[in-house]
Amino acid sequence: MKNRISWVLLVLLAIAIGLYPITYFFVGKNFGLLSTKSTELLGNIIWNVGFYTHIILGGLALLIGWLQFSDQLRKKNINLHRIIGKVYIIAVLVSAMAAFGIAFFATGGWVASLGFICLALIWFYTTLAAYLTIRKRQVAQHQKMMIYSYAATFTAVTLRIWLPLLIVIFGDFVTAYVIVAWLCWVPNLIVGYWIVRKTLLLPSTGISS
Repeated sequence: MKNRISWVLLVLLAIAIGLYPITYFFVGKNFGLLSTKSTELLGNIIWNVGFYTHIILGGLALLIGWLQFSDQLRKKNINLHRIIGKVYIIAVLVSAMAAFGIAFFATGGWVASLGFICLALIWFYTTLAAYLTIRKRQVAQHQKMMIYSYAATFTAVTLRIWLPLLIVIFGDFVTAYVIVAWLCWVPNLIVGYWIVRKTLLLPSTGISS
């Protein structure tokens, strides 16, 4: 029962935050994280392309990624599972590259930038590894990498949970943002590792289907 509640909560949060980027198209540039950026940066076309590419495709990945962990979907419609998987991988790889670029301009200076750069690299690597391992029919390795990949994707949710709490604790947005640049993803990967250890007891080298 507890696992079911946790799963439902995860799905609801993924859908809610996955749809969140739509808000940026209906509200001005004084909304959300954009309100912390300089006028010069907001006027930079390259940065804007990177930002909107990241949030749109990242939101899409969050919105559909959880479906890949449904045994029922995988067993009933393997083709749909593969289609969703391909969309997810493309969305993440492109979003991660965009995230890498805009991370250099993160609010809070180089400490925050480094946190988001590391996240972008891990997100890209785990997702690419998930794709390459399934191409080699290494199912166990593919499942592991997908868990880590979605743990990184889910930072869109955990960032929005931690950030307001940190703002209340420290009373300062910049301090909170520097901390959340690391806190939003490191615990996620630790949880991902715990899930891998708990649910996937197959050899780490993977198996062939």
